[in-house]
Amino acid sequence: MSSKVLGMGGSTVGIIEPTARDGGMGFIAKATRHLFFTGKGGVGKTSLSTAAALMLADAGRKVLLVSTDAASNLDEMLGIVLRNTPVPGAPGLSVLNIDPDSAAESYRQRVLAQMGSGASAQELSTVREQLSGACTTEIASFDEFAALLADGAKPWDHIVFDTAPTGHTLRLLSLPKAWVGFLGGNDRGASCLGPHSGLQMQEERFKAALDALADPARTTVVLVTRPERGAIAEAARTSVELRALGLSNQRLAINGVFHASDRSDAVACAIEDLGQQALDALPASLRELPQDRVPLRAFDTVGLTALRALLVPDAAPPFLRTDQQPTQNHPLPGLAALADELAAAGHGLIMVMGKGGVGKTTIAAALAIGLVQRGQTVHLSTTDPAAHLAGTLVGDLPGLKVSRIDPKVETQRYIDKIMAAKSPLLDAQEQALLLEDLQSPCTEEVAVFHAFSRIVSEGRSAFVVLDTAPTGHSMLLMDATGAYHRQMTREFEGRGPAHVVTPLMRLQDGAYTKIILVTLPEVTPVSQAAALQDDLRRARIEPYAWVLNKSVLAAGTHDPLLQARLAGERRQIERMSAGLAQRLYALPWLAVPPIGLGELSKLVSQPEIHAVADAAE
Repeated sequence: MSSKVLGMGGSTVGIIEPTARDGGMGFIAKATRHLFFTGKGGVGKTSLSTAAALMLADAGRKVLLVSTDAASNLDEMLGIVLRNTPVPGAPGLSVLNIDPDSAAESYRQRVLAQMGSGASAQELSTVREQLSGACTTEIASFDEFAALLADGAKPWDHIVFDTAPTGHTLRLLSLPKAWVGFLGGNDRGASCLGPHSGLQMQEERFKAALDALADPARTTVVLVTRPERGAIAEAARTSVELRALGLSNQRLAINGVFHASDRSDAVACAIEDLGQQALDALPASLRELPQDRVPLRAFDTVGLTALRALLVPDAAPPFLRTDQQPTQNHPLPGLAALADELAAAGHGLIMVMGKGGVGKTTIAAALAIGLVQRGQTVHLSTTDPAAHLAGTLVGDLPGLKVSRIDPKVETQRYIDKIMAAKSPLLDAQEQALLLEDLQSPCTEEVAVFHAFSRIVSEGRSAFVVLDTAPTGHSMLLMDATGAYHRQMTREFEGRGPAHVVTPLMRLQDGAYTKIILVTLPEVTPVSQAAALQDDLRRARIEPYAWVLNKSVLAAGTHDPLLQARLAGERRQIERMSAGLAQRLYALPWLAVPPIGLGELSKLVSQPEIHAVADAAE
């Protein structure tokens, strides 16, 4: 399997009774063989899934922890380098990162091998090119995912899945049903993937994976949320969509529940009250689910000690640095200053990127409003399958066009376009075969790329602000952009002076495209933003600026738990200021959520300078 795997230990199968050791967490006490942790980006899926896997392993189980997120940070979470060795200090626990690039290459090699020794070099080259896009990456990763669900002989008592943010996970969990349906009606051995006899051979595996997902005795979905309205609303939508896919065994885990220790602390009280209001408004569909609550911790959940403490109320916390005090103010400009700089270009593409849950939609919407305020025409759109810009804007603004790249709508539009272009040249049987091929789940990835390319080109005459999907999904879209660029370059090679401008070339043009990386002042979001920046630079795309969202340093609080967390925030600001970010802007934590045109306008209307403190040496 083209993945990184760490060692395992031994155990027996059985139910773990709720105890103080597991904090009474139902998703531990009633753990089925497959545990999926899913939810909006930034709610703590990786922390909870890793802590759960570790706790099950500590109870003597053989546990495989799997990341289906292309932007996984399991290695940093566990505090180790992922190698083919046991996890130090965690006997019984193994970790697998499904590496999309490695999975895709392994899949390509299997398909090419099936062509036999009689295939010519030209035929092999053609098929390899057919298998070079993001669609192949997706199906290859899915193939490994399906194998874990379908192969009952694997020696694991539990397989814990740390999933990508909601939109990508819903896509992944829908694929078993989609591919079973497609393969059941397609016996011709060719599709948008080129020869897919390999997929035909895996049809039984896909069916077994579908059965495993739908079996409540084998699979549990843990919907992870925070006590925030947006995260809860997404959990409710996800619950409904998963039920439609047949995944009915669900639990709700509310992470980061905070209680102020001193009601005279206005900041601490505001944080607690906002959380309680969100929980009081919990939708009926979520109230019906078994529920676990995990309190907000004073420490970053990095390393085995911290992860073991996360789910155990009375566990001794990991060592915390308490000697860091602010020594001098390090002023950071606000979003208004960033909007001023962006508006000066007059037109172009602004892509807001980052880990799920860091506030990309808020930042993108605020910058779009700021550009309109400065006399610009703006198209605000999103590539995130789970994004709902309308719920953030709550209103219309002259000069601002708002859209969403809806995968289903774009897929049908693409199918209609291809059928209209090719049908006149085909007879009825050939038209039926073409339409059948276009029903492949891969068509969605191609259609979304074409819609993305269309919107990117609008930056030639106006501003386009793109709220992108969380990091992993966005990088798959970048892969498709790169594959298209390579294809166009080959096709026009040697054709004289004809000049082709591909979407990738526009992204690489710093005068045309400004990449804004959004992060939170926490170790995992900052590390993932840094990794994303490295990936972009390898594609010769240079980020323009970083935005630090939800900074609590300037708010002023004496709550002991929040004070402990602020020490970590100072360290992350120091990391970014020391060279990670060419330009760094800050948005403070806000007592009033920035929802609606009025609140969003405030973020870009005044040239605020947010004073955040450097950490002491």
